[in-house]
Amino acid sequence: MNLVDRRLFLFLSVSLLSSCASHNLLEGNGIPYVVIKSSSIMDLQNEELLNLKPAKRKPVIAIYPNSFRDHTGQRKSNGSFALFSTAITQAPEAYLIRALKHASNGQFFSVAERVGLADLTKERQLIRSTRESFEEDSRVKPLLLAGLLMQGGVLSIDTNVRSGGAGARYLGIGSSKEYREDLITISLRLVSVSTGEVLIEVLTTKSILSVGLSQDIFRFLDESTRLIEVEGGVAANESTSIALQKAIEDSVLEIIKIGIEKKYWVYKNEL
Repeated sequence: MNLVDRRLFLFLSVSLLSSCASHNLLEGNGIPYVVIKSSSIMDLQNEELLNLKPAKRKPVIAIYPNSFRDHTGQRKSNGSFALFSTAITQAPEAYLIRALKHASNGQFFSVAERVGLADLTKERQLIRSTRESFEEDSRVKPLLLAGLLMQGGVLSIDTNVRSGGAGARYLGIGSSKEYREDLITISLRLVSVSTGEVLIEVLTTKSILSVGLSQDIFRFLDESTRLIEVEGGVAANESTSIALQKAIEDSVLEIIKIGIEKKYWVYKNEL
């Protein structure tokens, strides 16, 4: 292997080794306060909400289809062509129901089904008519009545509220890292069914981070007669759905804490 080939092999090896290390760089090294952690949408994002003490008496809350909506109307951003997909899910109430049902491992709230109320009512009617036709017991248990409503929505999705980066180059070998921060804001309120009064209202924001790392080599070899150019990069984007899930769970946790302070409910085994 001649000198030129050795240099070429060395440059390619450095590039491959740098690419292998790029995953750690995406986890925050190099730019302060920018950390993207992998999360599963199947789990609650807020461990404090999951591990809460159970309620002495579980409040019954109803969530209707329009209880929690996307009020932004924003579409996914794309600089190349038009996109008609929305920026966030059009069923955000699913995350709210999940947060309420899993609070304190399911021991804090009872959630009344109202999203599929029309289907539920039809099914109950079918049960009654079938039992009456076959002279069976036609009694159907009454629907769960809720004393509280939880309502709110996504108020804004602010893109590119903060961005920056850092990079360096020496002798044709360079590396750079860039980041961008978006912001999602939601509102959540607890309403009394008996009086219509808004008992608790909270506003929560959650950042959505994107980080990209790029590396390149641009060198002339053999007295500027041969050129070597190598480029590589990797990017990580925080999930918008998980960010929305975190914001909703944080809001539910805050409502629980405020409700404890105002004596709307108490923890089990506490006076």
